[in-house]
Amino acid sequence: MQQTENIQAAAFASQLLQMDRLAAEKILLHSQESNSPLQIVDNLIVPALEEIGMGWENGTVALAQVYMSSRICEELVDSFLPASSPERTSQPKMAIVLLDDYHALGKMIVYAALRASGFELQDYGRLSAEQLIKRICDDSIQVILISTLMLRSALQVKKVKAGLQAAGTKTKIIVGGAPFRFDHKLWQEVGADAMGITAGDAVKSVSDCMEGIL
Repeated sequence: MQQTENIQAAAFASQLLQMDRLAAEKILLHSQESNSPLQIVDNLIVPALEEIGMGWENGTVALAQVYMSSRICEELVDSFLPASSPERTSQPKMAIVLLDDYHALGKMIVYAALRASGFELQDYGRLSAEQLIKRICDDSIQVILISTLMLRSALQVKKVKAGLQAAGTKTKIIVGGAPFRFDHKLWQEVGADAMGITAGDAVKSVSDCMEGIL
């Protein structure tokens, strides 16, 4: 059974890399005959996106392919796991944000990958640390994903952490972006709860955070 799932995931990843939405959808439809929506996400979509993410890390996959693969998966998942589905609503309240930075591609990829993996979350766009603290408190966000490209922006996470602690919230902070890839201890220094290098890492980090929340 596991071998069959691995073969399907590899075939699905191949169609995503070719940006062939119809062929990818055909694989999903076939899988729906014997799997629940969440089983499809866990056994087919997430492994395929993780494989594509690793391809980008080792230089065999272009960033545009990562983004388009995530977007295709997001659209396909929305077709059989809509936002109103119980599988989505029985999750912690989550949001993603670009913290005091202007380079949004990384955030867009992670957002698409998370929704493609069955998660529902708000996109806060670009905010300063002060704006983000207020928004998290106003919306009672339990998990916040923060994307940065510049070191000065990454260091603002420490201000967000302090502000949330002062407000008495227990929001989990997951960070990602170039500064955290270059310095693997930085996420701890700024007070984050987890760090992701790839979109697949973000999916795993959210899943791990959920275990301590739900």
